[in-house]
Amino acid sequence: MLHSEAHRLDRAGWLRAAVLGSNDAIVSTASLMVGVAAADATREAILVAGLAGLVAGAMSMAVGEYVSVCSQRDAERADVERETREIADNPEFELNELAGLYMQRGLDRELAEAVARQLTDHDAVGAHLRDELGIHPGAKARPLQAAWVSATSFAVFATLPVVFLALAPTAYRIPLLIAGTLLSLAVLGALGAHLGGAPRKQAALRVTIGGALALGATAAIGTWLGVALG
Repeated sequence: MLHSEAHRLDRAGWLRAAVLGSNDAIVSTASLMVGVAAADATREAILVAGLAGLVAGAMSMAVGEYVSVCSQRDAERADVERETREIADNPEFELNELAGLYMQRGLDRELAEAVARQLTDHDAVGAHLRDELGIHPGAKARPLQAAWVSATSFAVFATLPVVFLALAPTAYRIPLLIAGTLLSLAVLGALGAHLGGAPRKQAALRVTIGGALALGATAAIGTWLGVALG
């Protein structure tokens, strides 16, 4: 009977990139806008700052994710090449090494050796990558996927603080911008946790507290600079 249970490991790459891009988009863009607003800038200046932060942030996320995941991919490829070479040079040693791993996990020697031999006959390199190094096919590094997912999620979610400011009355622009940002972060944190199968309340609280600290810091700096330069 085929195993049909659904797991979330194959989502790890794009989910991490999407959550990182969207959280960073809301926090960084809203913090930038709150800092500028706290310095008593005009609505137009705050909107320009938000849009500039959106474009710069999306490009930065794309480049950063691509470079980071490329490094991870290069390391994985080096592991594949090394394991392939070691298996070709000393197959018996690698077979015993694999059997030893299974014995450490609770199999007796006879069964561990039988499993190791069958898996080696089927896919020696794949068995070592999975069971010795923890590299799974569904979690392989994909630089281009990570880059475009991060950039797209950043660009989409960075528009939220801009919309909040555009809709808020001038007298309440900072409170409404902060409230909308924190609410968005809480919803996004819970959604990301749900997609990854993690506890939603804890994730929502974690990202909301982090966003509140960032907003508070930039508001304080903006207020101080507004007073000092005014």
